[in-house]
Order: sequence, then C-alpha cells, then structure tokens
Amino acid sequence: MTAQLEQEDGVMQEYDVVVVGGGAAGLSGALTLARARRSVLVVDAGRPRNAPAEGVHGLLGREGISPAELVERGRAEVRSHGGQVVSGEVDAVVRDGEAFAVALSEGRRVRGRRLLVATGLVDELPEVEGLRERWGREVVHCPYCHGWEVRDRAVGVLATGPMSVHQALLFRQWSRDVVLFSHTAELSAEEAEQLAATGIGVVPGEVVALETEGERLAGVRTADGSVVERQVVAVAPRARVRAGFLAGLGLGAVEHPSGVGEHLPSDAAGRSGAAGVWVAGNVADPLMQVGAAAAAGAAAAAGINADLVAEEVRRAVAAHRARERTADGGVLSGR
Repeated sequence: MTAQLEQEDGVMQEYDVVVVGGGAAGLSGALTLARARRSVLVVDAGRPRNAPAEGVHGLLGREGISPAELVERGRAEVRSHGGQVVSGEVDAVVRDGEAFAVALSEGRRVRGRRLLVATGLVDELPEVEGLRERWGREVVHCPYCHGWEVRDRAVGVLATGPMSVHQALLFRQWSRDVVLFSHTAELSAEEAEQLAATGIGVVPGEVVALETEGERLAGVRTADGSVVERQVVAVAPRARVRAGFLAGLGLGAVEHPSGVGEHLPSDAAGRSGAAGVWVAGNVADPLMQVGAAAAAGAAAAAGINADLVAEEVRRAVAAHRARERTADGGVLSGR
C-alpha cells in the first residue's frame, strides 16, 4: 500500500532527503539513507524503464525477477526502515532557504534538505511499424540484459546511431546468425571491415516494419519489400531523461558522451552541478544496468549523508563557540 502525505495547517513536511524516482537507483539510495536514520521520502511516478521486460537479468541473487516484484521488494525494505514511498510526480523544485521546496503533481509541497534524482529515462524508439509493440520481448537493446535469453537465434540489429555496430559485434557473442540492417546509419570503411571479418551480414535500405506470424516475430521488412527472416531485433533507442522539473535549479539534460542520448552530468559520487542535488542511475548514465544503478544510488546516498553530517557538525561547532563566548562574557562581567 502506498503511503499518503499528511500536511496540516499549510505547513510543508520536511525530510532530510527527497528522492525523486523509485526504481533500483532511487530505492537503493532511499534504503541506504533510511538505514542511516535519515528521514526520507521517495516520490515515484511508477513508469520504470524496464517495465516491458519479463525479467531483470544479471542481478546477483535476483536473476530473472520481474521488474514489478523488484520494485515492490525495494519499497517494502525502504518502509521497514522508516522511509516513506508515495506515488506521484514532481512538477518543480526550487530552493527554499538552505533546503528545497518540492511541488508534487497532486498539489502538495514538501521540503527536502537534499535531493536525490533517480528518475531514469525514456527509450525513444525509431518509427518502425511493430517495433514498440514487441519492445521488451523480441525487440531488445542490451546483450548483457537479454543476450542469454536470445542466444543462438537469428538476430537483426537495426542501425540507428553511433553504437549500432558495437551492438552488433556484441550480439555476435551470443549468436552466430547476426545481420545489421543499415537503415538510417552510414557505415565507415572500418566498421564495414569489422562486420565482414566477424561474419555479420549487412542488409542495405531503410527498415519499414516488423513481420509477425501469430504471436512471434518472423522477419524484418525493408523499403523495397524484401523480408529478412529474424527471430530477434536489437535496437539502440535514444535516451531522453525525465528532468524538466529541475529547470528552477538551473539543471538540464545534456548529450551523453557515448552518443546514445541525454543525461544529467555528475561527478563520480553522483553530485550534480547544483549544490545539494545528487543524481543516480540511468538519469546520470543511460548505459547502466540495474545492478550498477542500485550501486550508484547507494553511493550517492552515502555522499548525501556525509554532506548532511558535515553541515550538522558545522552548526554544532558554531553553536558551541557561541555558548563559550556567552560564558566568557558572563565571567568577565562578574556574573
């Protein structure tokens, strides 16, 4: 059951940390913070990137777990340590003194001393008939996430960007029957040589549709009407981050160095360019798998907790010095 926020007399609830996004990165960060005895609120829109997939793969101890079950387990663990998880979206974030005012889509506002952004991303697929409908099943993107499940099948890689040839070379590890559909990409001489040397065929022309037989993928149709039999299609979607709500803090998405789409830049610990804001998971690195995203969330949470401790120590020292000055003044005045 999702917790409900209580707000009385127009006073905003304040948390040590507001976590925006409740996937692997956000929940891992929230769990780490809750275990550090921090007050934590997770706001989750409930639209995980991996929702279409049948299972999460390569995650030690949880191989094959469904994305929905992983989220529910994570939420329960956060709540068991005192954290709150609510369903909803964040519309905007602005600075409010030394904290942040977070406006939720339902009209409520909360305050957070620190912010952890783990909103993930949206996979923008090419406009090819049938591609979106089979996304997460026979249409896949990551060989480490799906390669074992599609091993030894006929794989077609849809070339759409700078990572497509690399993607085809990787899938060759799991299947000897891999072809690259050039689609909208132009291959360099070096790339063409690499494909030829590794036995990966190249199908010229734009792809217009996927062909199915019953409930299974049967082939890929090109603009000239040719159909190449394929059982699996791999595609590199463009990553678009969910970060519009950060505009008030001067944070926005930029192109990721890999060329796969957008991300929010941060340092190795997840600290963003805005003081008090950390980022973790696919919003920071579109290439992260679930395990890496969870680790990034935990690392960012440790950084946030250390930052809060440093702030609290500074305040304690300042208060201690003020008391000593007051005491010294009383002695000197004869009190």
